[in-house]
Amino acid sequence: MEKVTDQVIEWGVASLPLPGQQLSGDRYLVKLLAHGALTAAIDGLGHGQEAAEAAKTAAETLEAHAGESLLALVDHCHEALRKTRGVVMSLACFHEPDNTMTWLGVGNVEGLLLHPDKLAFPRRENLILKGGVLGDHLPHLAASILHVAKGDLLIFATDGVRPDYAEHIIVTDTPQQIADRILAQHRLGTDDALTLVVRCTYGHGKTSFG
Repeated sequence: MEKVTDQVIEWGVASLPLPGQQLSGDRYLVKLLAHGALTAAIDGLGHGQEAAEAAKTAAETLEAHAGESLLALVDHCHEALRKTRGVVMSLACFHEPDNTMTWLGVGNVEGLLLHPDKLAFPRRENLILKGGVLGDHLPHLAASILHVAKGDLLIFATDGVRPDYAEHIIVTDTPQQIADRILAQHRLGTDDALTLVVRCTYGHGKTSFG
């Protein structure tokens, strides 16, 4: 997919189904909001048609309620997915007026926020994941709010991607280039795989790289 540039974010996504499958149970959502954007990476349990249908239901539910809080979005998805195989999911909402990003995750969709500014501390922040499955068992959740600056990178990767991708990111590449390279070099090949990369294009942080 070609890179996409919106008012508050620039993003790219790369996805492949499990070899031998026509459908992927991994899905993403990027939805522009009045003062920011909602982003999510969704992994339907297992693979094939039932996983794809569960992920599609989650994505459609998120889009229908996109203006609500992340906790409310998770609750809506949990109810909508009760008769499906279920999904694990990580999501983040960018909020331009106060230069923040709110995120949370249920299951094992990894989330990573990179601050390319060489003076930033910490340079890397990992999403704290809670065990559970939307549609089956929902854990007690609390969303985390982080400060973001222009140039910061959010990366979501499903469990079909090896987690060592974080050591090989070229932060000056476009989000699409980063997503494509992660999938090409770190795909496991034993499950569906998806990587969503989002660059924040607002904020007043420094933009020096190192």
